Amino acid sequence: MDASPAVRSALAVLQAAAALPPAVFSTSFGAEDMVVLDLIRRHGLAIDIFTLDTGRLPEETYMLMQQVEARYGHCVRTLFPDAQAVEALVARDGINGFRDSVAQRKACCAVRKLEPLGRALAGQRAWVTGLRAQQSAARSQVAARETDSARAIEKFNPLHDWSDVQVWDYLRALAVPYNALHDRFYPSIGCAPCTRAISAGEDPRAGRWWWENEQGKECGLHPVRLSHPTVREPA
Repeated sequence: MDASPAVRSALAVLQAAAALPPAVFSTSFGAEDMVVLDLIRRHGLAIDIFTLDTGRLPEETYMLMQQVEARYGHCVRTLFPDAQAVEALVARDGINGFRDSVAQRKACCAVRKLEPLGRALAGQRAWVTGLRAQQSAARSQVAARETDSARAIEKFNPLHDWSDVQVWDYLRALAVPYNALHDRFYPSIGCAPCTRAISAGEDPRAGRWWWENEQGKECGLHPVRLSHPTVREPA
């Protein structure tokens, strides 16, 4: 697999990120994230790895986290949302208030995801993600390297041009562990109450916040439009 053009291209992006220390990779343990994690660990790249535990993750995600530790060692740092902020959110909106409005759902994401992400990225120069252009229409312009000016950080997306088939060929060829929910038609996996399986022909992100009607549903971790994108591949 390491000899394929797609893997060589992804490694070039990861090496460019590692050459801009300190560099971090944010993983939610989706299929593409497992490819990136495997590449980082397999090639000994100087990229720290972290994940955000929102407190509402599916049990299958926790099971995969355990598998990752067994296979790759203790390599993933877990960050949690501020407890007082979560308590205030639930007191104001209710335990599942995120279903009452888009504003309340985004408020939940802000507390459970964006705040700990901000802590994780503080002081970093390079941020690696598993974003792919094929994941959704909103992500169709994702490039290998972009500048997230709002966070003042360089963002690297090594699998930006990978297809679903390439992701799964890599995972199966190298027996990389993956979330069991993928076998139950969950292409995109987030918090348990905000994620469902999809039907044939649905958009891959149709299972996220499916009760909302807005286009380009995102939680705010990855803004749909980034300033000053660098579309060239890293040398």
